[in-house]
Amino acid sequence: MMGSDMMGAGMGTWMLLSMVVSFLVILGLVLLAAWGTQRGWKRGLGRSEETALEILKKRYVRGEISKEEYEEKKRDIA
Repeated sequence: MMGSDMMGAGMGTWMLLSMVVSFLVILGLVLLAAWGTQRGWKRGLGRSEETALEILKKRYVRGEISKEEYEEKKRDIA
């Protein structure tokens, strides 16, 4: 009879350990997904389009438009 009690206690311990390990694996996957998502946003992957002002600034820097055109279009945007 004593042997059956020890067997039950051992199985309970393994079941608890299995639950704890499963929880830690799931928690790790959730944290990894959250970290990857934030890392993608920081790189600009979360944005799909540039704003009109950003495009205007790039055109001015490349010399496609003059300073007067830049200032005029900037006022129109704002």
